[in-house]
Amino acid sequence: MNEPTPKASLYRMIWRWHFYAGLFVVPMVLILSLTGAAYLFKPQVERWEERAWRNLPTKGAVSPDDQVKAALAAYPGARLHSYRLPQSDSDAVLIHIALAASGDGRPDMRDVYVSPQGKVVGTLNPERRIMQVVRDVHGQLLLGKRGSWIVELAASWAIVMILTGLYLWWPRGRGLAGVVWPRLSGGKKIMWRDFHAVTGFWVSGLAMVLLLTGLPWADVWGRAFKAVRAEMGWVKGQQDWTIGGQPAGGTDHAEHDHAAMAASNAAMPAMSHVMPDGSVMTMAMTPVSLSQIVAEAKSQRLPFPVIVTPPGGEQRFGTSATTNWSVQSETQNRPQRVTLTYDPMTGRQTSRDTFSDKHIIDQIIGYGVAWHEGQLFGWVNQLIGVATALMLMTLSVTGFVMWRRRKPEGQLGAPTAPIALPRLKGVAGLVVGLAAVLPLLAASLLAMWLFERLILRQFPRLARWLGLNVGDAR
Repeated sequence: MNEPTPKASLYRMIWRWHFYAGLFVVPMVLILSLTGAAYLFKPQVERWEERAWRNLPTKGAVSPDDQVKAALAAYPGARLHSYRLPQSDSDAVLIHIALAASGDGRPDMRDVYVSPQGKVVGTLNPERRIMQVVRDVHGQLLLGKRGSWIVELAASWAIVMILTGLYLWWPRGRGLAGVVWPRLSGGKKIMWRDFHAVTGFWVSGLAMVLLLTGLPWADVWGRAFKAVRAEMGWVKGQQDWTIGGQPAGGTDHAEHDHAAMAASNAAMPAMSHVMPDGSVMTMAMTPVSLSQIVAEAKSQRLPFPVIVTPPGGEQRFGTSATTNWSVQSETQNRPQRVTLTYDPMTGRQTSRDTFSDKHIIDQIIGYGVAWHEGQLFGWVNQLIGVATALMLMTLSVTGFVMWRRRKPEGQLGAPTAPIALPRLKGVAGLVVGLAAVLPLLAASLLAMWLFERLILRQFPRLARWLGLNVGDAR
């Protein structure tokens, strides 16, 4: 029997890495592709979700102060957190309030919709809105921080899967058939293989962009990256993306830190209460009303949605109470975001922060996040995102079919390990490099090595089922 060449051994080794990476990643790819494709259409879905509160009569419209007064009157004991400007004058405004704290001290939040005439016309629980649930599944699998770790681990191994897949796809002297387009007349085995390989080739670049732009949101990678930025002096202004589903300030709370915000509000007794003249004052001895700030915010013509946060409240992704009025565009197209602050005593604008004011690192990530969410350049970005998701799902399905077709009875069906592992410095360097920049990948590689060395050697039957040779090395 001829000994396999180093190239053949390397091919088989990378094939095994691709197989095991795919085995773990495929279920996650399906979940993330489906939820990611849905989240691309967040503006459209939320517009549909709020359809009953749009295009309302405008005759007899009241002031923003009166609209907040109506929302607070509908929920006695509630406190104002923010006011969202309507997209058009005929739409209901969204008033984000905190209800009385529950038994665990965490207040329930509500999005209250108030008509131009000051009538409460609808209410939604922000935690249960369609796109919020989709986001929670996509980023955390509805499991909180642990779910974020699983998603990050899957993303790390998906990078391994793509890189090893590209090595397996490499033409090696073949023509374009089976490389750029699939061969349909070579039998089912070749057809399935080509659909998998060709789809992987076309989607690899787009998938890598999605994976890399998603890492700043991940819990472990995001926190490590935040620490590096702080150490290198790459921080300028407030970070406007979450880490592991939590604000970047380092506190252990959800995207809207409801408990902390309620505590902040409680420390300011006059905040968000209705005054005798009917106006809503937001701070003791604060002469500037919400209506004045809303009028100023409208004149700025910022991209929708525009959120007005009163003094004592917290800006989105922030960790401490603001001392000024804040007007913040939360458009998903991050390069268009603007944040304005106004003095609570005079109403004078005290700051204007735009995307160009951010550190270059934040700008790069901002462009990546906008691309990831499908909002960087409109519907074309959305269609590219959908095409990417569909190709990733195609990869998952064809990979599963190929595995089932070749899987032997009673075995996992992993490619057999090469007798002698090739010693290539380039491959070793690539693995070390990936482990260095992907902490959870490094941790999982160490766990796999320990599992093989300490446990699998004691169970040769399990090792053979997995396609490993450790049972014979005892």
